[in-house]
Amino acid sequence: MKRHPALVALHYALLVVLALFCLAPIAVIFATSLRQQVQVFAEPLNFIFMPTLENYRAVIQEDKLDRYLANSLIVGLVSTVITLVLGCMAAYGLARFRFPGRSAVATTTLLLRTVPLAVLAIPVFMIWNQWGLVNSLGGLILLYVAVNLPFTIWLLYGFVLQVPRELEEAAAIDGCGPLRVLFTVVVPLLAPGLAAAAIFTFRIAWNEFILALVLTDRHTRTLPVAASLFITDIGVEWGKVMAMASLIAIPPLIFTFVAARQIIGGLTAGAVKG
Repeated sequence: MKRHPALVALHYALLVVLALFCLAPIAVIFATSLRQQVQVFAEPLNFIFMPTLENYRAVIQEDKLDRYLANSLIVGLVSTVITLVLGCMAAYGLARFRFPGRSAVATTTLLLRTVPLAVLAIPVFMIWNQWGLVNSLGGLILLYVAVNLPFTIWLLYGFVLQVPRELEEAAAIDGCGPLRVLFTVVVPLLAPGLAAAAIFTFRIAWNEFILALVLTDRHTRTLPVAASLFITDIGVEWGKVMAMASLIAIPPLIFTFVAARQIIGGLTAGAVKG
């Protein structure tokens, strides 16, 4: 059925408006990072200005920036690997084994991910403080694993349901044990789901601010927390804050654009429930 030209034009117009709406904040961040402090709130706002890299130079020369970068990479990568391993095993158990309350567990797993992270800040700090995990990378990694695990289980659960049981039965007949069946037969078939889960898990661990602010000190800060160092009693150095934000956003953006097909395929396929 051929669509009316007016509807097609309206469709593309809405897509353009949506794209502009999504890209506008990114453009403001980047433009502000190229302005001097006196130009940020100048009136009237001038869209034509002489760009400067002074803010980026100041951020790169910031003391301990390399440590903050290393902290972010360690927390993001380690928490992602642990989350994928545990999530894959849990999703396989939910999909393949029958036990009382199985459906309730699967539903509750997803509902846990809907809790806002800001609500967890004070309770988590009190518990982590009693366990001696405050101001440590291990404590932050453990928290991000707990936060990201429900979504990972939910996503991979749908993928496991699509793996034919006959493949596992054939591997078992050939003498493979349960763990070998899981990691040599099932896991390779879950590659799109694992890729999508890894992207979302890493992005959350990389970009999260509230919990990292509460649970870290000057030795264990991550990059998002380091950006808040430019907020002082004198005022907010918006140019430097936006320059730091631009640098923080580069790795996840590149990773997302490269793996965009994996993300879309993972969400659409993993959302199918049996």
